[in-house]
Amino acid sequence: MLVPKLITVLREGYRFPHFRNDLFAGITVAIVALPLAMAIAIASGTTPDKGLFTAVVAGFIISALGGSRHQIGGPTAAFVVVVFGVIQKHGFDGLVLATLMAGAILILAGLLRLGTLIKFIPHPVVTGFTAGIALVIFSTQIKDFFGLDMTEMPADFLPKWWAYIQAAPSWKPAAFALALLTLVIIVGLRKWRPNWPGMLIAVAAATLLAKLFDLPVETIESRFGGIPSTLPMPVWPSFTLQRAIDVLPSAITIALLAGIESLLSCVIADAMTGRRHRSNIELVGQGIANIASALFGGLPATGALARTATNIKAGAHGPVSGMLHAVFLLGFMWLLAPLAGLIPLAALAGVLMVVAWNMSEIERIRHLARAPEGDRLVLVVTFLLTVLVDITVAIEVGIVLAALIFMRRMVYASEVTSVSSRSLAERAETEAGASAFAGLDIPKGVEVFEIEGPFFFGIATKLADILDAIEAPPKVFILRMGNVPFIDASGVEALQSFIEKNQARGTRVLLTRVNQPSLRTLNAMGLIDKLGPDAVQKNLVRALAKAREIIGEA
Repeated sequence: MLVPKLITVLREGYRFPHFRNDLFAGITVAIVALPLAMAIAIASGTTPDKGLFTAVVAGFIISALGGSRHQIGGPTAAFVVVVFGVIQKHGFDGLVLATLMAGAILILAGLLRLGTLIKFIPHPVVTGFTAGIALVIFSTQIKDFFGLDMTEMPADFLPKWWAYIQAAPSWKPAAFALALLTLVIIVGLRKWRPNWPGMLIAVAAATLLAKLFDLPVETIESRFGGIPSTLPMPVWPSFTLQRAIDVLPSAITIALLAGIESLLSCVIADAMTGRRHRSNIELVGQGIANIASALFGGLPATGALARTATNIKAGAHGPVSGMLHAVFLLGFMWLLAPLAGLIPLAALAGVLMVVAWNMSEIERIRHLARAPEGDRLVLVVTFLLTVLVDITVAIEVGIVLAALIFMRRMVYASEVTSVSSRSLAERAETEAGASAFAGLDIPKGVEVFEIEGPFFFGIATKLADILDAIEAPPKVFILRMGNVPFIDASGVEALQSFIEKNQARGTRVLLTRVNQPSLRTLNAMGLIDKLGPDAVQKNLVRALAKAREIIGEA
């Protein structure tokens, strides 16, 4: 259903107590979002005002047009790696074009009802690239955390740390002290006063100390200039076909990441509130928000889990709180722009260190460390590729590797076992509902095998092994398929090859207990015609009776 949650909430009846709750939640989230928006923009390799533009424009639209009652949107740390890389490669104009194209991709995905498919991305992949992003964010903040003198910052992870080691003698005690103070205040308030806006208080305290004691530290104003007090006018980015082709891989990455992050945030919000989000309209809302953010010179946006959780804990009733949070941020820009320029970059580095720790997924990594070997491999590979190569490559390789491991597991989950007269008698004695097997005898010249699990290309080798193991070909081969949930095109090809080899040896093949979906597939692909009349029997009793007829005819 492509109806925004805002419409649903208004139809339910929106009264003053609801507005009061949304008003309080909106200002609470705005206070949390203010330092984060600027810090994320700086970590992404651009100016802090871009983060504020994104939080205001995209934040308003995501709440107004999205599919969650409580989703708060804006710039998030998950995009830091992607945005930094796009700016390095294509410039900020390239990022704007990629964000606009990503918005179009998200809208298309929502209209095509692809929202539910994103949920099938394996957890080890999501945990791996999230933890990798956390480490990359941590590494980008070392310069400002210690106040290092560095003219150039390498983009790659290992060269970056080598540059830090070389610049280590230039560290500044004042910057380090402010960053450490910011960390201590945030962590302390989170433990002792969790309802207080710890990040804003910490940044305000560091800014006040830097100003009072005239500390020799870099500030937003000294590096980037002042913060504008209003939004810029929307501007359509320069567009050529070749430039669009150049940034398309980045646009796809942004769209995929925005979709994953927003829907994960929606799922967690649902778990906290007992509500249900609408994934497809959420993608449409995210797409429109990213297009709008690009037009206003902002960054990619998605659902922000920490801000969404804050919104819920503050008592928000519906999407109006998210819309108000954007309005309050615009008000903060108008009133506090001159003061924002005084914020030390070391304080924002301290904020992002906390964000990186929150993103690190330590508990989930510990949990996955006890998972099967294949899941651990996917986690490690995705993590390392995110840190050392590129998040796009990490997600692609992680998903492909997870799919290959899944297929390998399915091969082992599918079994082909021999059925004998003795095993039928034992089954009649021990299994409920198996009394029909009592007294059944498999005549000489008949082989019965049972397939359990999905019938796909992985089963082909096992069927071939069966034929190779039988020295004297039987007159009738019965395949029991009652425990086959589905058969795909590759499985049909494997079965066809099995049938043709048996027919070449003068052996008839009978199938029993084929479910309706599998039977439709076999019919559609012409395999029933190849088997001949009466080749599909309802059960083993009838199949054995048919086999005796065939033996008698021979």
